[in-house]
Amino acid sequence: MSAATGSQTPTEELPFVAPCNELPIAAPFEWLARAWRDMRAAPGLSLLYGVLIAVLSAAIALLTWRSGLIALYLGLATGFVFIGPWLAMGLYSISYQLEIGRKPTLSYSLRQARTHIRDTLVLGICLLIVLLVWARAATLMNVFRPQTGLPTWRELLPFLAIGSCVGAIFASIVFAATAFSLPMLLDRRTDAITAVVTSINATLRNKRTMLVWALLIVASVLIGFATLFIGFIVLMPLIGHASWHAYRAAIDASMWPRSVDN
Repeated sequence: MSAATGSQTPTEELPFVAPCNELPIAAPFEWLARAWRDMRAAPGLSLLYGVLIAVLSAAIALLTWRSGLIALYLGLATGFVFIGPWLAMGLYSISYQLEIGRKPTLSYSLRQARTHIRDTLVLGICLLIVLLVWARAATLMNVFRPQTGLPTWRELLPFLAIGSCVGAIFASIVFAATAFSLPMLLDRRTDAITAVVTSINATLRNKRTMLVWALLIVASVLIGFATLFIGFIVLMPLIGHASWHAYRAAIDASMWPRSVDN
């Protein structure tokens, strides 16, 4: 898909959702290939964000180990509302700067992230609400836990199956809402609701492709955990850059004006 043209459509004429393209099932691998080129073009800046993500993840894990679930919820809430969107915006900005022929700089990426702080906070608060409902649902799943001291796998199967289904539902909601919304907020002058609805619409219209993309993200996260978060230093910037290219391939947001800072 060609880069958005930035036509100045009046706000009252804008549709509720941006049009989306049909994506081939192998598209996520092309996004990763382009992301790798972005990392090679700006290795220092990309890896800086990777280090920040790895440190944040390790800090949440350490606090959870020492203080229990309260620390986990506080850490995830902070990440969802404040730190996570800011780090993601920074990575998208690197890809954007490369796209327009600029040499990526930290100051420019920070300025872009700061420009969109209001809408990212709205999105983060919405995700926090989903997280809290998810946590409550996970607690309610304990009613399906076998009451015997040493339950067999057959006795555990209903508990594990129901818990997995509930977790998958909430994870799918978060994934669909964020797959394209943050890049759209960086790229265009729009609101968080429009960006989220656009993201969900594009995800639902490209289910197979987005399932492949979700599995690649899950695999990257598992590798990061298996390497004690060291893998996040490379894998998370790679996913961030690929998410920008996913947005470019999937969403036609040309009817919305470009962001003021672009």
